[in-house]
Amino acid sequence: MNKKWLLKAMVLGLAFFAAILLKKPIGVSTQFNVASGLMEYAVNRDIIREEGGVYSSDNAYYNASHGKLAKAIAHPINYGFVFVLSIFLGAFVGHRILGKKDATREPISREKSWKDSNGIYFLGGCILLFGARFAGGCTSGHMMSGIMQGAISGMVFAGIVFAFAILTAIVKERV
Repeated sequence: MNKKWLLKAMVLGLAFFAAILLKKPIGVSTQFNVASGLMEYAVNRDIIREEGGVYSSDNAYYNASHGKLAKAIAHPINYGFVFVLSIFLGAFVGHRILGKKDATREPISREKSWKDSNGIYFLGGCILLFGARFAGGCTSGHMMSGIMQGAISGMVFAGIVFAFAILTAIVKERV
């Protein structure tokens, strides 16, 4: 049996542990809120205020958690922004170093419908991200960091995600 997954799991676990030890639990979906806030801030500079190092906003969502999101919008180059960029950079570097292509994937042809392509998986990921963000976190924050911290909400979220993943695989296999 190939044990490469074990090494990868250990590296991922150490990365999560180091992130929590050095900075904070890993989570990235807040950066979507920062990105949308940046767009609003570009049009309306009055949406974010800073008084004595304290950031606030008339927008209740930006103002939550003592203005943490308002501060991130006013100063977007921060840990979260660099972390999100690092996800893409890490994937690119990993692909370049390993140089492997997934031989099991078929190229998408013009004859295939959208639902047979990766588009349906992208849509599913968007729905998952929306639901997790609506619940006040993200998939990495709820499932990976949440379980690592012993959060019941993270364990429930992971259980539901895996249950629906299994159900989806069964349905897809029968279709």
